[in-house]
Amino acid sequence: MEPKPTNLGTSLLVPSVQELAKKTLSTVPSRYVRLDQDPPIISKITSLPEVPVIDLTKLFSEDFKEFELEKLHSACKNWGFFQVINHGVSPSLVEKLKTGIREFFNLPLEEKTKFWQKTGDIEGFGQAFVVSEEQKLDWADMFYMITLPAHMRKPLFIPPTPSPI
Repeated sequence: MEPKPTNLGTSLLVPSVQELAKKTLSTVPSRYVRLDQDPPIISKITSLPEVPVIDLTKLFSEDFKEFELEKLHSACKNWGFFQVINHGVSPSLVEKLKTGIREFFNLPLEEKTKFWQKTGDIEGFGQAFVVSEEQKLDWADMFYMITLPAHMRKPLFIPPTPSPI
């Protein structure tokens, strides 16, 4: 069965950041420099803000639901991300997934380009949601794929190496 189109947008193809980083660069390419953002906080002080942690068991508990929902709302509104705990996914599966991701990004470029994004799509290896040649980019490569709903999955993005989890 052929996957249905995603309709999530399109993305222009950009060079691999890993490959750019291997070159001897005197400066970071301007496309990756964001002057409109505050510089990262580099400190040895341990009192830096901590990433919000959301406990899924508390979200389903009558006693803690409201408090945890407020934390979730605040994390989404103020941080844009959060850590989820007590999600039911085994730690060994999480570790295998992290190992698989690390192995994929350590493959030679020739192997990774088999999964390069296609023109006009956002799924695959590269960067998603690049809409112009002037757009500022993240100094990172990514692998974006839709996993749910299942009918939208594209089997070609499930690489044979590294071995499946």
